[in-house]
Amino acid sequence: MPRPIKASIHPDAVAHNLDIVRRKASKSRVWAVVKANAYGHGIERVYSGLAAADGIALLDLDEAVRIRELGWKKPVLLLEGVFTNEDVKTADEFGLTVAVHSDEHRKLIVAAKPRRPIDIYLKMNSGMNRLGFTPENYQAAWARASASEGIGNITLMSHFANADEGSVDWQLEQFDNATRDIPGERSLSNSAATLWHAQAHRDWVRPGIVLYGASPSGQSKDISDVELRASMTLHSELIAVQTMRAGETVGYARTYRADGEMRIGVVACGYADGYPRHAPTGTPICVDGIITRTVGRVSMDMLTVDLTPCPNAGIGSKVELWGEQVKIDDVAASSGTIGYELMCALARRVPVMVA
Repeated sequence: MPRPIKASIHPDAVAHNLDIVRRKASKSRVWAVVKANAYGHGIERVYSGLAAADGIALLDLDEAVRIRELGWKKPVLLLEGVFTNEDVKTADEFGLTVAVHSDEHRKLIVAAKPRRPIDIYLKMNSGMNRLGFTPENYQAAWARASASEGIGNITLMSHFANADEGSVDWQLEQFDNATRDIPGERSLSNSAATLWHAQAHRDWVRPGIVLYGASPSGQSKDISDVELRASMTLHSELIAVQTMRAGETVGYARTYRADGEMRIGVVACGYADGYPRHAPTGTPICVDGIITRTVGRVSMDMLTVDLTPCPNAGIGSKVELWGEQVKIDDVAASSGTIGYELMCALARRVPVMVA
């Protein structure tokens, strides 16, 4: 019999969250971002929940091909662009839209001589300082792209640096000033801007993490009024119960010491399953529908929980590591990381089912 740990993926939750995005940005079309294999969920597993999106955006060329092979007929956007001549040929063959953030990218497309013009998203570096043309060079870059054979429609694009915790207006001003006289559609808003900065919505929004029910800020309280649903549940069972006396310790390095007699549950889940090793004592966890806390260090294959609030719990009791009852953002915040990382870190050895 396999270990009781498993992950459940909920495409209906993705569809629900996508509907919330549509209501938040009702005048915009929606790119559903599925990079990193749909944030660790598996593109095939969430595919049915993406049906209402206007396009799918990702980074990996192989994943773009998978989307087409699944039957997706609407636009597919490569957010990081192409890197080789063969990439351009694949983009041409599968009708992909390509981000262009340098003249080298533009020249690559032109040199490949695609059979039909490739639509591009021309990236502006409006302050993120990762990819794109600077505002003062953007109009000239657009002019070169417009005059280039092999390039079709051009959408103007940028990316916000701190939409999750501050104003986007400083970048929006840079973008608007530099593109004032340039025709074409615009796309700016990531998940945070989609939720919280309506002035930045424009023609297309590009939500990612919110489609999977987590907060762009990493704080669950920031989306408490949005009614997003968790698209991934990680659950397991208690495989042992111990009774500790006052002064006894549990786990490696003996980091947790009991103040008095207490029952400890052992959960079949550890850092080799993708649970954060640095989750400290006090990280929320749910046993038999009751929120309790982890105690002691997380091991490779097991972790331990305080059963004081759960007097009826025993071997075989159901445990939710994260999902609807335990917010993934709360587990991540307790562990010094973000929900994005936990989703993407789910280990291959964990069985995954579509619920």
